[in-house]
Amino acid sequence: MLKNPSEKDFVVLRDPLKSGRQAPGSLAGAMMIGGFCQGLMVYFTHDIGRDSKLPFTNYLVNIHLWVTVILIALTIVFLVPYIYINFQKTQYLISILVIQNLMTFSWYVLALLIIGASIPYDSRLENVMTYIYITLIVGILLFIVTCIRFYILLIKGKYREGSSRDQLRQKFEGRLNMSAIIAGSVGFGFIMQYVIRTLDFVNSGDVLIVAIGLLIFYTMIFILPEQLVILYCKYRFKSFNYRVSGKRLILNSLQETEEDEEFSLTK
Repeated sequence: MLKNPSEKDFVVLRDPLKSGRQAPGSLAGAMMIGGFCQGLMVYFTHDIGRDSKLPFTNYLVNIHLWVTVILIALTIVFLVPYIYINFQKTQYLISILVIQNLMTFSWYVLALLIIGASIPYDSRLENVMTYIYITLIVGILLFIVTCIRFYILLIKGKYREGSSRDQLRQKFEGRLNMSAIIAGSVGFGFIMQYVIRTLDFVNSGDVLIVAIGLLIFYTMIFILPEQLVILYCKYRFKSFNYRVSGKRLILNSLQETEEDEEFSLTK
């Protein structure tokens, strides 16, 4: 078993860094857009929350508001080049929190408030609580299955140098990936069946929005393990971070690599 993986076991995960998509400047720009989108989600949840019949609506809306406010404040701080260049690991952690808040937590809250606003006044709260328990349990199981799949790929050397992106993508779409897809699909189908039969939606269009929200929720849970592994690599390996050379950012080299990747500080 792979007890202490080395740098070479994670080389493929450097691809987003080598391409510049996850360079500090690119992340800063993405976080700025994410901050604006988070503000919109706060507006939507607050607006829909006014019609929600759930007893914990105010509590849920306030938690979402303050989490978003804190992340937007951190985003503003990390728009400063000096800060995001010198605190790249922290920037990457905040970028994970921003995207997960925007696409996971926000959409889950929005779907829940739509349920609260759409169900009749005589609906039983126990049905909504069952929905919450089921969706969260499925999310946890999906996260565990995805982590196991990721670990199996890692110990088999699928993230080592020599595997092309196309080959890696084929591995992700193969049998190991199917276990996570099946777990998520079965859970999603069961949940939507429960929603339609039990919660008595007034507007069938709301069912579609809830379904989209859950799909985004589970998709982001599926992505989260890889984000966390890259964050781990940034803390452990120098080659997952950048250094400044003049007015350029240069991705640090692997020990056995002589070429560096360069990116503009203003990218």
